[in-house]
Amino acid sequence: MKRLFAILFLVCTACTISYRFNGASIDYNTTKTITINDFPIRAALVYPPLATTFNETLKDAYTRQTRLSLVPSGGDLVLEGEITGYTLTPQAVTENAYASQTRLTVTVRVRYTDTKHPNNDVENSFSAYRDFPSSSMLTDVQDELIEQITEELADLIFNATVGNW
Repeated sequence: MKRLFAILFLVCTACTISYRFNGASIDYNTTKTITINDFPIRAALVYPPLATTFNETLKDAYTRQTRLSLVPSGGDLVLEGEITGYTLTPQAVTENAYASQTRLTVTVRVRYTDTKHPNNDVENSFSAYRDFPSSSMLTDVQDELIEQITEELADLIFNATVGNW
């Protein structure tokens, strides 16, 4: 009976299962901080609130889903880049040659640097879009669309940098 308990004890202590529900693959023993620089708008079409909304959404994604401390500079992880695209394109065209849908697309170029593990560095562009009825004025739906698009972009960037997918 003692032998059975000893074996059971060794099996239970030797094997551990680790679950991460946010998908983050960060070694918190070596990586403790992140610096997220503001992403300026470098797009031809500019909607000024976009930069603030995007920057805050991105910072919120990392602070909410990781245990990293956000620092103004010198972080173990560094995110920087710019908003390179803010475009409106007609989509579904009706029989009278008018667009019934318009697509708002936001594109962001991101440079991610992992100072502890340089092989994890990423430089990539990410885009997200939302369609809205052409009968709606952009000014009426813009803020809601920007909120949805920036959430999607933050998720895409998070998964491409520290996500374990």
